[in-house]
Amino acid sequence: MDLLQLLLPSPNTFHLESWTLDAAHHQIVLRVSSTQRVACCPLCHCLTQRIHSRYERILKDLPWASFGLTIQLQVHKFFCLNRGCPRRIFTERLAQVAIPWARQTVRLSGLLRALGLALGGAAAARLSEQIHCHSSRNTLLRTLAKLPFAPISPAKIVGVDDFAFRKGQHYGTILVDLEQHQPIALLPDRKAATLAKWLVTHPGVQVISRDRAAAYKQGASQGAPTAMQVVDRFHLLQNLTEVLTEVFQQQSQAIKAAQASLDAVSSPSATVGSTPPVGVLPPPEREPADEVHAQQVRARRFATYQQVWQLYQQGKPQKTIAQQLGIGVKTVYRYLHRPTFPEWSERQDRGRSALDPFQERILKRWNQGCHEGKQIYQDLLSWGCPTSYSSVARYCRRLRQAQGLSKRQHRAVPGVTPLPEVQRRPLTPRKAAWLILTRAEHRQANDEHCLSALQAHSSALSEAITLGQTFVEMVRNRQSQSLDPWLTQSSTSTLGAFVRFAKGLREDYDAVKAALDFPWSNGPVEGQINRLKMLKRQMYGQAGLPLLTQRFLRTA
Repeated sequence: MDLLQLLLPSPNTFHLESWTLDAAHHQIVLRVSSTQRVACCPLCHCLTQRIHSRYERILKDLPWASFGLTIQLQVHKFFCLNRGCPRRIFTERLAQVAIPWARQTVRLSGLLRALGLALGGAAAARLSEQIHCHSSRNTLLRTLAKLPFAPISPAKIVGVDDFAFRKGQHYGTILVDLEQHQPIALLPDRKAATLAKWLVTHPGVQVISRDRAAAYKQGASQGAPTAMQVVDRFHLLQNLTEVLTEVFQQQSQAIKAAQASLDAVSSPSATVGSTPPVGVLPPPEREPADEVHAQQVRARRFATYQQVWQLYQQGKPQKTIAQQLGIGVKTVYRYLHRPTFPEWSERQDRGRSALDPFQERILKRWNQGCHEGKQIYQDLLSWGCPTSYSSVARYCRRLRQAQGLSKRQHRAVPGVTPLPEVQRRPLTPRKAAWLILTRAEHRQANDEHCLSALQAHSSALSEAITLGQTFVEMVRNRQSQSLDPWLTQSSTSTLGAFVRFAKGLREDYDAVKAALDFPWSNGPVEGQINRLKMLKRQMYGQAGLPLLTQRFLRTA
């Protein structure tokens, strides 16, 4: 009994009368009585010793081992001796054990609240059943909804960024204390007025780190006009990537020529009088019908591109142009920001196959003279490759193409075991842009050859690469003294994308220069956004902003 007495919620206040164990239902029932003889009136706070009667409260408590615990508690009712108090009779208050009218102890409620904050509704309900303190998901969510919002500590340096409630449709705003790396608020949208209102009600912000969104710039200027604004360096490099991709898309023919020159240099030399062994597989050749279809699609896109510019020059707004031509507003916006027709780039996964993990074995069998697709198909099945004969036939067609053989031509191949090489991925505008952003120490020899080939095949590409590399070095090394010369060079460039990029940086000059002078960035904000996404997806889209805020701020 002494051990059970010590395990009670308040051992000094309660006296254990008896206990029973129900092994069939895994329940322990404790009969406990209160030992308090003096109580305080909840209205007038006067002390009294006059007992009116007794009554029983049934409370759920923390489980013991694998047994649920129920406390049958005998407490008192007291008379209030203050004649001026409207409460004549009141029940005994046990603040350390349970709040009035509660059917759970304070410590059990705390455990369930912690489960709800950590796991949400359904997951916390499942876990509560496993630990023998079962509670429904709705009860857990109501518990979280009743919690007061966590107090917001004053923050001097704040990071601001947006997050998606539903990507592409509804966005909110997250604010993070960059000194403490702690989230401080979630806002229901990403409008300038909402951010400005929050900054006005929470004065004292001295530095605001943000991306280059116009709404956040305007909201920060209105809500905290004396605060210094700092553009996030990651977003600057992200904007540069978009500019480089746009330039490279306009120079798609030069990129294809550079790709062809690289392939010619890297392809193995053929032995005279023999068929070369296969090492690198080229992408499959397109059928004539596919080429015709591709030309027809390009012609339609080019006609639409010309119509967009004609209607725009007539003074029609972009939404009207989109409705008249039956295309999206984003397509109109993209066409109007391209002085030349944007060609489609090659797919990055073109030429890949599900058989690539078995390429070494296939090439070995092929170079040994086995050119029958059915035999290779049987070999693949014996190697544990789940494939189909049609996939093997297409792969064999690419092998014949690599050796210059016709579809029905079979020729003995010298027994030379080739060294399978990694297939070169097609050089796309996006990949070319990322080559510029890759750090020099992380580049491979092939990357340097790609950049050299691009510079050799087009003066526009050479200029874009030079401007891009200079900007990347300036941002990563935080060389603020190089900003003005770079803006001047870009403003006089022949590349329209860089001219517009430099114009936008000049409009936000102070914040951009601050990014190169001070260490603040939105890195901690991006990390908190990843955690926010995890919490949001745990609740399967059913979480409103108040519940999401509770879980996000209280579990940081």
